[in-house]
Amino acid sequence: MEANSKYSKLRLNYKIWLETADQEGVLGDGKWQLLKAIDETGSLKNAIEKLGLSYRKTWNNLQQIEERLGFPILETSRGGSDKGNTMLTAEGKKIVKAFDRFHSRADKLMQKEFEKFRENLEKSE
Repeated sequence: MEANSKYSKLRLNYKIWLETADQEGVLGDGKWQLLKAIDETGSLKNAIEKLGLSYRKTWNNLQQIEERLGFPILETSRGGSDKGNTMLTAEGKKIVKAFDRFHSRADKLMQKEFEKFRENLEKSE
């Protein structure tokens, strides 16, 4: 596409999320990033700080994910001041890994289709 095209400023932006049959959100880009941060840091507190989130809302979101899935995705242990940890269960890791792969493939497909979209705009002038 030409750099001076009137469509050259258009950029693709989209969100992916999964929901239940009742249209209750289960997992989307934000919660996926949170689960990845928990997996990387081994701590809910550190993941929240890394992403700039509030504890109460985040904890409620995590509980909703587990309720809607019907199985645990987190393992927590208490240990007092900075001794506790939060880890993903095997199912939690499986979901994050699958969402990673799905998102990667979807991103490539969406970008390819977006380029076709912009080309079609140029041709229709």
